Amino acid sequence: MAAQKDLCDAIVIGAGIQGCFTAYHLAKHGKRVLLLEQFFLPHSRGSSHGQSRIIRKAYLEDFYTQMMDECYQIWAQLEHEAGTQLHRQTGLLLLGMKENPELKMFQATLSRQGVEHQCLPSEELKQRFPNIRMARGEVGLLDKSGGVLYADKALRALQDAIRQLGGIVCDGEKVMEIKPGLPVTVRTTSKRYQAKSLIITAGPWTNQLLRPLGLELPLQTLRISVCYWREKVPGSYSVSQGFPCFLGLGLNLAPRHIYGLPSGEYPGLVKVCYHYGNKADPEERDCPTAFSDIQDVQILSHFVRAYLPDLEPEPAIMERCMYTNTPDEHFILDRHPKHDNIVIGAGFSGHGFKLAPVVGKILYELSMKLTPSYDLTPFRISRFPGLGKAHL
Repeated sequence: MAAQKDLCDAIVIGAGIQGCFTAYHLAKHGKRVLLLEQFFLPHSRGSSHGQSRIIRKAYLEDFYTQMMDECYQIWAQLEHEAGTQLHRQTGLLLLGMKENPELKMFQATLSRQGVEHQCLPSEELKQRFPNIRMARGEVGLLDKSGGVLYADKALRALQDAIRQLGGIVCDGEKVMEIKPGLPVTVRTTSKRYQAKSLIITAGPWTNQLLRPLGLELPLQTLRISVCYWREKVPGSYSVSQGFPCFLGLGLNLAPRHIYGLPSGEYPGLVKVCYHYGNKADPEERDCPTAFSDIQDVQILSHFVRAYLPDLEPEPAIMERCMYTNTPDEHFILDRHPKHDNIVIGAGFSGHGFKLAPVVGKILYELSMKLTPSYDLTPFRISRFPGLGKAHL
């Protein structure tokens, strides 16, 4: 057994946004925390890289909107501590047919939770956002809290904060073995560590770590095409011109959601992406583009041509990102069913970045055996048939 001075309170595996916020909360509470990352930082192999993500309170489920209240507070606190801007409010424009049931559910949640929003009928939508061309019968719902998070800056700010608070960040160390017990032992390509608790936030590599521990979660790893489209007139879709983030709900040309952010991260380029991808092993993320990826880009091209006429209809830049989806697209925030000092945060399904401040807080609470701040019923492993009940 490790000498007490070498024993961590917690080891966090995976330095994406969820792992970083978990380590940040642990360090803030004076815990000895080690954050392990298999790749050298910064890297683009997982789900947290890139310059931007959407932040919003618009959700179909009340529990996410409720969690977002505290998320905004913690994002603002981190921004203050880091002394750098991590967020810009732009509004989030939800687009859909007037009778779209999903659009109505978004509006109902915003109303119930007292979030400032505005319904925009077709004519008002055209006047307010003339560079969006809507089809007949399509309307808008504006979540005024929406905006852009500067993802890469947020990761750097968190990693700096963890170190300043006394935490240790070790990158370029792949975990080779986890031995459950008190303490739990983690062997990497470089060293062997021991801790009172372990938190796994390994994104698409989660099941690779869990299988030897007798658990396989229903996670599907997807490769996403992240596309940037050139403005015909530079700045026409910029924040300074009042262009918001947007989310298209079942519009004519796309069976799934399409989302976009104003130009800014790349000058003159607008990020417009398909909120879905194709099955891919995380180790093969950068393999040559599959036919199914090309189909997704064609859907986006048709959308851009029809709805965003002031953009060139072929992508100027294409990048890759990984989603790790659960069957219901809700997160997994729970303890291992047999080892209650091993905590799992997984399955963020392409919408977890904005919620990471509260996710990290919950994972910290679970690892320290504290009463969780939120009802974790929607996030328990036991909601999936055949998987044992966790000790919560």
